[in-house]
Amino acid sequence: MRIAVIPARGGSRRVPRKNVKDFCGRPMIAWSIEAALESGCFDRVIVSTDDDEIGEVATAWGADVPFRRPADLSDDFTPTIPVVAHAIRWQQQSGAVEQACCIYATAPFVRPEDLRAALSLLDGHCADYAFTATTFEFPIQRAIRIDGGGRVSMFQPEHMMTRSQDLEEAFHDAGQFYWGRAEAWLAGRPIFGPQSVALALERQRVQDIDTTEDWDRAELIFGALQARAQKGDA
Repeated sequence: MRIAVIPARGGSRRVPRKNVKDFCGRPMIAWSIEAALESGCFDRVIVSTDDDEIGEVATAWGADVPFRRPADLSDDFTPTIPVVAHAIRWQQQSGAVEQACCIYATAPFVRPEDLRAALSLLDGHCADYAFTATTFEFPIQRAIRIDGGGRVSMFQPEHMMTRSQDLEEAFHDAGQFYWGRAEAWLAGRPIFGPQSVALALERQRVQDIDTTEDWDRAELIFGALQARAQKGDA
């Protein structure tokens, strides 16, 4: 069995109620649910939440909310892996889970075809995990720090005069979804390691949504991408 697990607790602070807040005409979580359902990858799409309203919205958009997440897995400090492992253990009471995909509730840029492509990577490489990543806009080797007095220094001063095109390209997690084998989730193996593979995305389809500024930027990008897609279909 393959399951999707969408973690969506009710205690968001920087953007209150962000999991069910309207984003481009739908509750934010609805975009993740829809992508999971349309991908055709899953036997079950589960939303793991401690919140009744989130549960009601998730159900209305086609997800299953078969349990309420325990309080000890619902605070600000709970990492992703234990939440997914909890859902896998719950589901395994009625059938074996082979693979599970954690899809964040605030990931409106997730596409069904990306979920399918990452699953192929997971299977094709016999990896523990597969996830989306994208490149940094600026070479990380040229990053600077600013101290308390406003003074500047480079993190890697040896690259002060290195041309950007001569520096190795660096990637970061897109923060959208993580496919994983059930045994990897249950064992608590780290997602970012040599047993993982990454699906590269264009930067324009990647945006963390942790602050109101992030939210506004994401809506602008999402709207522009939708307009481009509609123009292409015309």
